[in-house]
Amino acid sequence: MMSLPPPPFPLVPSPVFVSSSCREDRKPGFRSRFTHLAELLEFVARVYPERPAIETEEGRIWSYAQLNETVERLAATLEEWGVGRGDRVGVAIPKSPEAVAAIHAVLRVGAAYVPVDPTSPAVRGATILRDAEVAAWLAAPEQAAGLLKEWPKAPRLIHLDAAPGGSALADGSHTSFRPGDRAWNEVMESFHRQLTPPRDRDRHPDDDAYLLYTSGSTGTPKGVRLTHRNAFCFLDWCFSTLNLPPGGRFSSHAPFHFDLSVFDLYASCASVGTLVIVGEALGKDPQRLGAFLKARPVDVWYSAPSILNLLARFGGAVEPGFPAPGLVLFAGEVFPIEPLKTLRLAWSDSEMWNLYGPTETNVCTAYRVPDRLDPTRRDPLPIGPVCPPLRARIIDEAGRDVAVGQLGELVIAGPGVMRGYWNRPDLDATVFLQDAEGTRWYRTGDLAIDPGDGVFVFKGRRDRMVKRRGFRIELGEIEAAIHRHEDVEQAAAIARDDPDTQGVAIEAFVALKPERRRSIIAMKRHLVGQLPHYMIPDTIRFLDRLPQTSTAKVDYAKLKWLAESGESSGSTVSAGCDAVR
Repeated sequence: MMSLPPPPFPLVPSPVFVSSSCREDRKPGFRSRFTHLAELLEFVARVYPERPAIETEEGRIWSYAQLNETVERLAATLEEWGVGRGDRVGVAIPKSPEAVAAIHAVLRVGAAYVPVDPTSPAVRGATILRDAEVAAWLAAPEQAAGLLKEWPKAPRLIHLDAAPGGSALADGSHTSFRPGDRAWNEVMESFHRQLTPPRDRDRHPDDDAYLLYTSGSTGTPKGVRLTHRNAFCFLDWCFSTLNLPPGGRFSSHAPFHFDLSVFDLYASCASVGTLVIVGEALGKDPQRLGAFLKARPVDVWYSAPSILNLLARFGGAVEPGFPAPGLVLFAGEVFPIEPLKTLRLAWSDSEMWNLYGPTETNVCTAYRVPDRLDPTRRDPLPIGPVCPPLRARIIDEAGRDVAVGQLGELVIAGPGVMRGYWNRPDLDATVFLQDAEGTRWYRTGDLAIDPGDGVFVFKGRRDRMVKRRGFRIELGEIEAAIHRHEDVEQAAAIARDDPDTQGVAIEAFVALKPERRRSIIAMKRHLVGQLPHYMIPDTIRFLDRLPQTSTAKVDYAKLKWLAESGESSGSTVSAGCDAVR
């Protein structure tokens, strides 16, 4: 770390900041002088151009000046194509400095970026880009080739291929781009002139900054519209509450289509820090990841609890001498208490926070993990009090506040709450409620209690959404993908506790049409072409027919019992059952 003059979010009082009067707890806080995310990089690159902005596992380092120049060249091409305020632009690039530059370029022209999981099936990515009605997109060669196959009439593209017309891919196939598309190198080399100072671009804090697509219960992902005001509400809280190190090294473990990446991308930039990119393969290998962090320590770590658990078990993170980050944040799922005790004991000097919040609100409650955890504790930690200036209530099914200590649904209001879902007024109508004072509340779908001190305790879901490795999964989307197989008559998916990972396992039950052959390989191959990796069921069981309730609906309780007990037969299930993991 280094000693810096005050960056956009100072950790000490600065003339360019005022105390945040919106904080209900009246504690000192800071509010950014910026209202648009694009201004962060523009400011930092102007004041601290030589500071390292990005570092990769391969050792590539981009300065803020290099990042800013790349962003301006990409932005110039997008503007040349007519992309600007109110548009949406897709980004389908594996985690890299180029992906970060693409995101900032979209923000710079006033558009909203739509990140697509580069590892997910092309059919899913094309569905997202079509639904978002993107005006342009940026993609790596592999992703571009797959997406163009699914959506040949997609709008203009900036691709990372070295050759403007395409080149050979690793699998031996050949990319083929259209005349109007541009190669990355072509864009970089087409601007030999001295870049002009930042243009006076049309920007507003209530414009969409990004659309993050989450799993949808009907089988189609839904786009969460988040504005610059939403993002700064979260960042203002972060810099008023957390001990963020100026010039520090920030991990980037979360993929850019996951909402945890919002903190990584913009808190690091606002701190004039270095974004240390953890690629997809490295992030899934705890042994390699542990060795990487030991060789190149970070000051700030943010991930789902399951990743920290794997690091502790297989990555050497709890061994003596491991460089524990000074600030550790985790979110996205419940952290089982026993592995958390182990990690807390090993990382005793780290500031550690349990953050909670759906994509629709980003972080909305937070609980600082005590320096010492009670060794006799058996329950997971609370999710904490609400993060100012947000407000929280717990309501019953009729929308009335419940009594202290009573179970109800957690609802959130304030400037961090999303605008709504993209082109889904039907969904907006189901998740928002308005009280007598006209306040708009977002229904999280999460059950919680308030013991009386305002420190909320998470108690599960009221629907069929689950979290795995931090990713939000609608079991209905898995069922819909299975149903798209031509041989399937019935399908159901359930979630159960996984004792091996201390997380969540997903099990699918399938009944085929008469005289169709049961093939685990064929079903797995079908699902790999439909769903991202984190949604693929751990186990698939073939049944003659699915159990039903007295109202002729799928009996999910019976299926869960079958999964947890290991039984393969019952009163409504044929003894003929094939299962595979």
